Amino acid sequence: MVVGVDLGSRTIKVAAVEGGRLAAFKIAESGYDPHRQSLEMIRDYRPGKIVATGYGRHLAKRHFADDVITEIKAHATGARYFFSDCRTILDVGGQDTKVIALDQIGRVQNFQMNDKCAAGTGRFLEIMAASLGYSLSEFGTAAMRGMNDVRISNMCTVFAESEVISLKNHGAAPADIAKAVHISVIERLIAMLARIGYGDSVVFTGGVAKNPAAVNLLKERLGVNILVPDPPDIVGALGAALYGEDGTTAALTDNKS
Repeated sequence: MVVGVDLGSRTIKVAAVEGGRLAAFKIAESGYDPHRQSLEMIRDYRPGKIVATGYGRHLAKRHFADDVITEIKAHATGARYFFSDCRTILDVGGQDTKVIALDQIGRVQNFQMNDKCAAGTGRFLEIMAASLGYSLSEFGTAAMRGMNDVRISNMCTVFAESEVISLKNHGAAPADIAKAVHISVIERLIAMLARIGYGDSVVFTGGVAKNPAAVNLLKERLGVNILVPDPPDIVGALGAALYGEDGTTAALTDNKS
């Protein structure tokens, strides 16, 4: 068994692979001591190899991981597991956004990351939800009830929160503001996709892909199929595990030859 660990800014994802198939997975908050949290999550699996990805991959390498892989390669590999012919991946996590373009055989052709600002990420949505009194799980559902008569003009988290509070104080309905926030996020994501290019489908990964309003608005405004893995937030961990298993298999083959 090979285990992939994606140490993200908000959560840790663990995926266990056997024979090229996903055998098990876990998701937990990163906490204040992510490498110990990771070890606790892995304990039940007794892996032969551990491969780390995400923000904390080098920390993991120092403490317990046998190998590391970049987030871009991990997500490309993981997305292809769920959708074997995918060419474009949109990953929206807690603190960053990635758009990845693949060639016909799954090699990374181009990518773009927004990792310097929380705008358009899960953290941005979390802050906006809290300012409206919603939990994060309620926020997307509320947005789907909203109307299109409210706009959010600023994507800076601090200024956008002030704008949300101002709209609320002027009597705008929370659901309408929620939809406006989601539209502003989707417009930012579409701009990133346009810079990289996309075909007739996009694989949407990361925790934000669990948000129904984000998925529906993206599909509506892009006019293409939005493919969401189940679950969407383990794609990086799964890709890391598959990468590790391929390497282990290759090494075993070389040893036998």
